[in-house]
Amino acid sequence: MSSASTDFAIPDAAAPAFHLAPRETEPGRWAVRVEGRLSFDAGRALWQALLAVVPTPPPTALTFDLSGVEAVDGGSMALLVQTRWSLQATGVECAFAGATGTTARLLSLYGGDVSPAAEVAVAAPGFLAGVGARTLERLDEVRLLLDFVGRMVRALGGVLRHPGTANVRAIAPLLARTGADALPIVVLVTFLIGFVMGFQSAVQLEQFGADIYVADLVGLSITRELGPLMTAIIVSGRSGAAFAAELGTMSVSEEIDALRTLGIGPLRFLVFPRVLALVVALPLLTLFGDLMGLFGGLVVGVVNLDLSITAYLTQSLRALDVWDVFQGLIKAVVFGLSIGLIACAQGLATTGGAEGVGRRTTTAVVTSLFALILIDAAFTVTFHMAGL
Repeated sequence: MSSASTDFAIPDAAAPAFHLAPRETEPGRWAVRVEGRLSFDAGRALWQALLAVVPTPPPTALTFDLSGVEAVDGGSMALLVQTRWSLQATGVECAFAGATGTTARLLSLYGGDVSPAAEVAVAAPGFLAGVGARTLERLDEVRLLLDFVGRMVRALGGVLRHPGTANVRAIAPLLARTGADALPIVVLVTFLIGFVMGFQSAVQLEQFGADIYVADLVGLSITRELGPLMTAIIVSGRSGAAFAAELGTMSVSEEIDALRTLGIGPLRFLVFPRVLALVVALPLLTLFGDLMGLFGGLVVGVVNLDLSITAYLTQSLRALDVWDVFQGLIKAVVFGLSIGLIACAQGLATTGGAEGVGRRTTTAVVTSLFALILIDAAFTVTFHMAGL
């Protein structure tokens, strides 16, 4: 490549042309003097000029002399710095020289006076490291939930002392959303569960001529376990996810911070009505679910087993006790409390925009389902050990 200088004019621009003058100072070492005014309006021309002045094959060293630069903006300086880094990546020793005043300050601002940091290969975490990281994440979620429960207890004490601080007017609409609106799906699902259980148990009981005991099996399983548990699972996926998404959206849009600025406690104003609505609605839904589950078994007994309605109902009443229904309602109250606390805790902990809302909503549902199974198992063991 010759050492003749090259001018690059900026079409339709008032600023004078910039000027690049490459020359070979010693064998394998080149210098490029940059003169004139560098404007980002001519960024394409500047980039082409910078590529054109690099000799072929590339030299061992190349210096950009900026002493002749009259004016430069950030965009043009970014192109110069990128050229230097690109050359260094190919093994060319590249540097800037002669920069003064504003040019020197911009050069420092864009990192042109330092070498680019080498990319450090990050090794993928091993199996044990991944297990440890996941375990720490789960422990952090437990800590978050326990901290939220503690703050909720304090907020409840404040509500009891000053009932006017609670958003009581929101309880009725929330009850309609969590209870009445969920009734059709709860009724349908529990009816089908009772229906399927009746069919499955009838196949075995018919072999021993014990068709009538289908009423016992369906009645006890629905009232003690499946009625409250399936109702809670439906409410968790429906209302729990909705509460987590609502509070998460309010968190990322800073509505929660606005409430605090106005002196309104978000736990009393937002969380308390939602938790109370679930605690009240879930036992009521469980009662309807129990009735529909028993009705599903009744349909199987009458249609498939040729039992009379009177015989089926009499056997159900003989098998069931008030405590069987009552223990399911106790579970339902605790289920509602756990769903409300977990969903609201995840919603208030949301960060990171829409992605964070989706992530916390998913976590709320998964955590609620795990908590429901764990609580149900704890109740079952406790009642068994107590002889109830």
